[in-house]
Amino acid sequence: MTMYDDENASFDDENPPEESNNRTFHLIAGILGGLVLLGICAVVGYLVFSNLTGQQQEAVAFQQATDQAATIQVGLTQTAAVQAVVDCFKGQVPHHGGIRYRLDPGTQKAAPASPQASLALDAGSEAATDNEAAFRNADFTLPETALLDNIHAVQRGQNLPLSDALVKTKVAKVNLDIEMETGTGKTYCYIKTIFELNKLYGWSKFIIVVPSIAIREGVAKSLDITAEHFLETYQKKARYFIYNSKQLHHLESFSSDAGINVMVINVQAFAARGADNRRIYEELDDFQSRRPIDVISANRPILILDEPQKMEGAATLKSLEEFKALMVLRYSATHKTTHNKIHRLDALDAYNQKLVKKIAVRGISVKGLAGTNAYLYLQSIEISTKKPPEARVEFEQKLKNGEIKRVVRKLSKGDNLFVMSDGLNQYNGYVVSDINANSDALSFTNGAELFVGEADGDVNEAALRRIQIREAIKAHFDKELALFQQGIKVLTLFFIDEVAKYRDYSAADEKGDYARIFEEEYNQYLNEVLDLDETPYIKYLKGIDAARTHSGYFSIDKKTKRLIDPEMGKKATEADDVDAYDLILKDKERLLSFAEPVRFIFSHSALREGWDNPNVFVICAPKHSDNTISRRQEVGRGLRLSVNQTGDRMDHHAIVHDINVLTVVASESYKDFVSALQKDISESLSARPKVADKAYFTGKVLKTPDGTVTVSDDQATDIEFYLIQNGYVDKKRSITEKYHQAKKDGTLEALPDELKPHAEQVFLLIDSVFSDSQMFDIGDDRRPKKNPLNSNFEKQEFKELWNRINRKAAYSVDFDSDELVRKAVSTLNDKDSGLRVTPLQYIVETGGQEGEATPDELGFEKGSSTTYKMSHSIHSAVKYDLIGKIADGTNLTRRTSANILKGLNAAVFAQFRTNPESFIAEAIRLINEQKATMIIEHLAYDPVEDKFDIDIFTAGQTKQDFSKAGDKLKRHIYDYVITDSGIERDFVKELDTCTEVVVYAKLPRGFLIPTPVGDYNPDWAVSFKEGTVKHVYFVAETKGSMSSMVLNEIEKTKIKCARKFFDEINKKYAPENVKYDVVNSFGKLMELVK
Repeated sequence: MTMYDDENASFDDENPPEESNNRTFHLIAGILGGLVLLGICAVVGYLVFSNLTGQQQEAVAFQQATDQAATIQVGLTQTAAVQAVVDCFKGQVPHHGGIRYRLDPGTQKAAPASPQASLALDAGSEAATDNEAAFRNADFTLPETALLDNIHAVQRGQNLPLSDALVKTKVAKVNLDIEMETGTGKTYCYIKTIFELNKLYGWSKFIIVVPSIAIREGVAKSLDITAEHFLETYQKKARYFIYNSKQLHHLESFSSDAGINVMVINVQAFAARGADNRRIYEELDDFQSRRPIDVISANRPILILDEPQKMEGAATLKSLEEFKALMVLRYSATHKTTHNKIHRLDALDAYNQKLVKKIAVRGISVKGLAGTNAYLYLQSIEISTKKPPEARVEFEQKLKNGEIKRVVRKLSKGDNLFVMSDGLNQYNGYVVSDINANSDALSFTNGAELFVGEADGDVNEAALRRIQIREAIKAHFDKELALFQQGIKVLTLFFIDEVAKYRDYSAADEKGDYARIFEEEYNQYLNEVLDLDETPYIKYLKGIDAARTHSGYFSIDKKTKRLIDPEMGKKATEADDVDAYDLILKDKERLLSFAEPVRFIFSHSALREGWDNPNVFVICAPKHSDNTISRRQEVGRGLRLSVNQTGDRMDHHAIVHDINVLTVVASESYKDFVSALQKDISESLSARPKVADKAYFTGKVLKTPDGTVTVSDDQATDIEFYLIQNGYVDKKRSITEKYHQAKKDGTLEALPDELKPHAEQVFLLIDSVFSDSQMFDIGDDRRPKKNPLNSNFEKQEFKELWNRINRKAAYSVDFDSDELVRKAVSTLNDKDSGLRVTPLQYIVETGGQEGEATPDELGFEKGSSTTYKMSHSIHSAVKYDLIGKIADGTNLTRRTSANILKGLNAAVFAQFRTNPESFIAEAIRLINEQKATMIIEHLAYDPVEDKFDIDIFTAGQTKQDFSKAGDKLKRHIYDYVITDSGIERDFVKELDTCTEVVVYAKLPRGFLIPTPVGDYNPDWAVSFKEGTVKHVYFVAETKGSMSSMVLNEIEKTKIKCARKFFDEINKKYAPENVKYDVVNSFGKLMELVK
């Protein structure tokens, strides 16, 4: 019997194989049959895949489209963090390709002896030597003093505390801290840093160390999806792999390849005690009797620690020493141990730079004692132009069968709760006397008063959790209504403390209390929403069943396949939710697609890493408050900026905080939650200066258009006196609220004359001093309401105004490179204001020992000091790609950059050897100034057929806080307008009472004019009565100061571009010209139109 496959199938005994050619025939037939079978399987597989539902295919396509765009977008804004690292090594001699060394080949198992063995060995000796060639990172050529000087320069540039010395550890001699808030592109940053360090200094071996498998997979995915992006920029790819103790062949490639090599490893792989985890330190037979750690450490790798505060255990730190790292770069939002900090992007910086979501809170406040008062819960107050305000209230009602049930109803002025409750005595005297939309208060005739978010009466644990879940659902629908048509999927995250509350396996339907409450409240609110006009959003909602729109992400019991609570680690915040992490990472992109019905996610409260889905807009924790998880940690899970269906990150500066608002549904009052959250954030902020006095300002560096200026003693005194004189600091020299409000309103007092040329930089320096009033505002999510349009919107005068300004346009800049070369050369060669480089100086101090030495004093006394100028910089020996540096800094071609440098006078160009870095920086600045001037001169707008739709005033309109609205208006297109400053409030009052004004509008944030320095959103559009003014149609920009010195360069450029835009619109489309100008008051406006 002849065997022919691995399944032990045999030929039939009655038909034995007869000849070898017959066996060959069977073999060929078998192979062909197998190929045919494979082909059939492939076709079936294709047909199955092609018959996926449209929704599934859409989700797959969406997942592929969003990955790369979102990851790259989030990182592009963070070049400062990359630059901070590479600048620390200025002067390091590049060594591209690394240092060649002999890779330890290990000990091969002895092969059976043969006569040819020695011949083969001799013939292959040269090849063997080549195979053993490896390349490690070059050591530092910089002395430690130069390295520390570089670090100080980076720290000064970012107003960070100066390090006293290089902080050395047993892991490495160089340890740099990069502080970056969660969600601001940390992973992209360190990948880009890898490419920059390779490009500038030749370092090529990197190890990214992460605290968990979930983060490891996320980093690997980021390396994968950014590969093409970095290939375009650097013309090379990084070879990367995830360390696996059973796939050690990667380590040989890691060592022997001269290109960029990245190993990603989770800390458990080398610091845990398991057998697999210890293999890295053992001599392994399957690795030629070598220890993997020896092969790794021979490369002198650069370690990148992601979340280093989770790697500070004694065993982990000891294990990290084994890598023999050249240096360690530590990236985290919350460093526990500080080394040499070279970059800071903390929670306050991230918010101010609009890199994370804005935070709003829905608090729940319980008044009175349980059982002592009538139960009432004021959920919201809603307004409309067609009827007075209504209050959405939950109260108890007696049903026909005598049962008492809590119901939610809308109340109007005069409604009687005694009647509406079907005669429940506790509501006797509860007749609505007033509903105030501005103060969010509901008043009754018996004197009782309730504010939005307050509950009175019998509020037990179950009632509170139901209210929280209901509020989260309402917040979700509010956001969805505004964001659906912009292609943004809204997700809500519920953090609970035990699985049984969501999935109860003892119940027939396996639904826990929270799942059941969720579906009840969801269906009730959905029915109200479905009463709205039929829109694509309403059709979308009708296609989703309540049971399919929520899902749980928990650990899964491998035997029963049931959801289980995670096993808690030593700390109550650390859960071993490996399955949940994997599921979350796997489903991350799918959950962003409208094709996926899940919009509400329940997960364990201890789940920390992994849940970084950018489209979490609502977070609710229906559980007992505890101190194991800070409010900042809870909020941090939803701070990333959202993406739309094509993967575009919603980060346009003008509207980023209109779209990206994270609502937290708290189990306590708004005031208590915000107070605790701000305390958490304040304590987490990096060390910042808090005293604005002469000592702080002295010696600080101002980066001005004319170069860097060091603040002198006299200038520091002037700044401090200016702050004292105007009440901008208190007795302790802390910055006051008055300063921040005046800056916001544009009404800051003028600086002393000698400081005015550096006004912008001086105010930036003052802003670097932290005060509590700088803490970003955390809004009350209940206050914002829809601001409906009124009858002014329908006026013919407004339609005429809108038709004159609603054109979109594209701009072009067409100037001659030769003209730029001439102007740049003339500027750089100018004797008075041209390129001037400060020579590097060093000071030699002399001194001697005076008198007797004591244990405390050695008796040395300073004598004289002499300052010397260096005619050649130490950096002048370093090879610079001068043309490349200029081209990169100015975004000009190498040819144009070279032509500019060729035109320099010999004396001007000679300064390059004196101080190359300063020469390059100054040349770039002066060329860019000329370029900016020419861009404005040669800027042309070309109006296109596309227009802004009129529904820009209503579509996707976010709710607004009416407490900042002021009185009801007569001439505005909305009844209320939200103003940003005191200047705007005064402007609106005058505008609304002026009889010459017919109608006006604050232009929506989506009304944007493109400019070379970013999109521009004008403030106001005004239509005057014909015959009363010379300019009937006016577009205004309100600024607190008309002085061009107070406006920064970008604002000035945008305003110049806007003037050109409206000039072009007037020429082509406006029979009656629209006047555009900047005003600081209503009086100034009337001067311009009269």
